[in-house]
Amino acid sequence: MPTEIRAICETDHDLWLPLWQGYQRFYKTDISAKTTAITWQRFLDPAEPQYCALAWQDDQAIGMVHWIYHRSCWTVGDYCYLQDLYVDDTRRGTGAGRKLIEHVYADAAIKNAARVYWLTQEDNVTAMQLYDRIADRPGFTQYRKML
Repeated sequence: MPTEIRAICETDHDLWLPLWQGYQRFYKTDISAKTTAITWQRFLDPAEPQYCALAWQDDQAIGMVHWIYHRSCWTVGDYCYLQDLYVDDTRRGTGAGRKLIEHVYADAAIKNAARVYWLTQEDNVTAMQLYDRIADRPGFTQYRKML
């Protein structure tokens, strides 16, 4: 089944939202409606370094990716953080996830980013099989403190 990746537009909100909610269910988290609304507006604001694209099959939005550009002290070019990646569980294995990542790679190359990187949970074994084929695992462990 061919997959097309397209940047979102304002009218895509009702197609994106169920994917965003599916992503949250997958990671067993609940992001507030306020944060979700602000996030959506940031995607549409050309002054924001935050982006979203949808994967389409048969005129249905079946996946989404979010990415953010930020400066680095290690390179001249910005880093591109692929923050969220999700494909509807009924469409996994169709290549949509790979195409979403490749879309981010292409955008990062156009914007002269120095690196694309992302995180995943240690038990996300199926996704890691794809990630290990298309990226390098640097061996870092993330630490965080919620504020």
